[in-house]
Amino acid sequence: MKLTRRAATVGGLSLIASGGFSSPGFAWDRLLLDAIEDVESFKIASDAYIYGYPLVTMEMTRRVMTNVAAPEGTHAPMGQLIKLREYPNASFRDVTAPNADTLYTTAFFDVGDEPWMLEAPDMGERYFLLPMLDGWTDVFDVPGSRTTGEKAQTYLVSGPGWKGKVPAGVKHVASPTSIVWLLGRIYCTGAPEDYAAVHALQDKFKLYPLSAAGKEWTPPAGKVDPSIDMKTAVRDQVNRMTATQYFTLLAELLKRNPPSPKDAPALARFAKIGLEPGKPFDGKSIDGRWETRIPKISNDRIMLHFKFSDGDMTSVNGWGYTTKTGLYGTDYIQRALVTAIGLGANRPQDAVYPTSLKPSFFESYDGSKKWIMRFLPGQLPPARGFWSLTMYDDAYFFVANPINRYSMSMRTNPRLEKDGSLVIYIQNESPGPDKEANWLPAPKGKFVLMLRLYWPREHKPSILDGSWVIPPVTAAS
Repeated sequence: MKLTRRAATVGGLSLIASGGFSSPGFAWDRLLLDAIEDVESFKIASDAYIYGYPLVTMEMTRRVMTNVAAPEGTHAPMGQLIKLREYPNASFRDVTAPNADTLYTTAFFDVGDEPWMLEAPDMGERYFLLPMLDGWTDVFDVPGSRTTGEKAQTYLVSGPGWKGKVPAGVKHVASPTSIVWLLGRIYCTGAPEDYAAVHALQDKFKLYPLSAAGKEWTPPAGKVDPSIDMKTAVRDQVNRMTATQYFTLLAELLKRNPPSPKDAPALARFAKIGLEPGKPFDGKSIDGRWETRIPKISNDRIMLHFKFSDGDMTSVNGWGYTTKTGLYGTDYIQRALVTAIGLGANRPQDAVYPTSLKPSFFESYDGSKKWIMRFLPGQLPPARGFWSLTMYDDAYFFVANPINRYSMSMRTNPRLEKDGSLVIYIQNESPGPDKEANWLPAPKGKFVLMLRLYWPREHKPSILDGSWVIPPVTAAS
């Protein structure tokens, strides 16, 4: 199974046209008039599709990741922790755009019937974060180094409408939905002794229902559903649904994962096509000719939001990124876009992921050439957690190389120039023994670069307000 996470396509500047729920300047109405008779109903259905895309995608992801009897690799039953023990290598193909900076400790659990307890150990001085996502992909809480510090803490995570008593010494975290995705990350250098230290911390995390508090609790075995497709990428599974299949599932999910009060105006429109929270989907208004058109056009609108994003995306020096992640309000198309290309994205205060697909509009990255990225003195990526520059092939996987280096950061001990600048050599062959400490190996063919800034600095210079500018990657002279 591959959970496609095309975070690397954030820099896809070749995509053009479209935008939010109204798209001035785009021949949207003309396109629809040529295709269908009831333009307004079709536009409402397309908006509803975009609105529900995160919730449907989260549910399909949950089904795939929890469809096992016991924890196994990147899967675990509902309510059980997945503890990734090492970084993937170049043979890894489960998730696109993997990282070699943090080890994941994750779980899906349902707080609709009763709250769950999460115990986090004392992390010492180690950087970590424990973002909790609701069914709409909002990060509703994020314990960690930035927000709570590294001391041991216990959390009670409740669902919609819960009004019970919180145990003494426990922090109450209210999820807006029944679905909760804990997507914890713990910094690790990847050295054998550091792996061992992080493993020991992972084993101290505990997750259990409130009814099991103070008791010995053994999680039940998971139930495997053979009808669930474990091979097709989740995004492809969602995108190939017909409109009726999609809205029927969305309506069912709305029962336990209520919309925000801010969504009331949008929901009033969606009722016109039979989509109402708490009710089964009434598909009478879905024209048979729309069954595949609605998903196709709606997905095009989502992906085309790269270009005409009304400021949701930033492009500079061949890099594309967004600081509008984790909390979306009523920016439904941005929420859908981030779901499609980077499901599980953090709040920008915790992480920003600039990505470069090509150095310029007229040129592409290719390992047949030699490239350089230079950070001027005092201009290293401003991050309080850490930063890294990761190399991917054109399919967004790590690149096999003789030194097993998939990313560059200060922990790889690169050499600084005499003036304090940092030069990174991006090429297929070694730049020589004197420069190998600064070598980021590239494939022989096309590649993609991703810069990660965890806990980016809030004050100038900062990527959050654009006062720190990412330098370009240039061809070596």
